[in-house]
Amino acid sequence: MSEPTLENISDYNTLKGQKKKIVWIAILVGLIIGGIYVVSYTYFGNVSDSLPVEKKIGNVPVE
Repeated sequence: MSEPTLENISDYNTLKGQKKKIVWIAILVGLIIGGIYVVSYTYFGNVSDSLPVEKKIGNVPVE
């Protein structure tokens, strides 16, 4: 039996047992980490002590 490839989505259907569990665990861990990131970004993302930047870079000299 060969390993699943990205070229053929039907390869997932041939996974059985432990490999299929690992795929689901990897998907769930990614979703959980993404959820934690979104919650922490919305909670800590708005900072009131940020420094305002007034100057803009117009032209950067290239030598």
